[in-house]
Amino acid sequence: MRPEVNTREPWDDGLQSERTRLAWVRTATALAGGGIVAAGSALRAGVSPVSAAAFALAALLGGILLARTGVRFARVQGALHGGRPLDPGADVTLAWLGALAVAAGAVVFVLTL
Repeated sequence: MRPEVNTREPWDDGLQSERTRLAWVRTATALAGGGIVAAGSALRAGVSPVSAAAFALAALLGGILLARTGVRFARVQGALHGGRPLDPGADVTLAWLGALAVAAGAVVFVLTL
């Protein structure tokens, strides 16, 4: 008996790609908005400008991620429909660096209070 071959596409009719896109939008918005608010708070609190700069960097990276949302979604859809592997590329690095900038800014903020 011959084993059954899975001829289904690698996705179903659900909205997985759209939910993933919204998750990236939420992440980017949190980095951008949170970075702006935190940078302003750091400047008003009179702590080290390094802290404000780290938060501003997180805001910038969040803005870049938000601007790239459409490009990323098109790449993911193209890879899924073309049967190619997904390549997270620079977006994951930008998100990681943004989170790292927030953490560094928070550490400097707390230590200089």
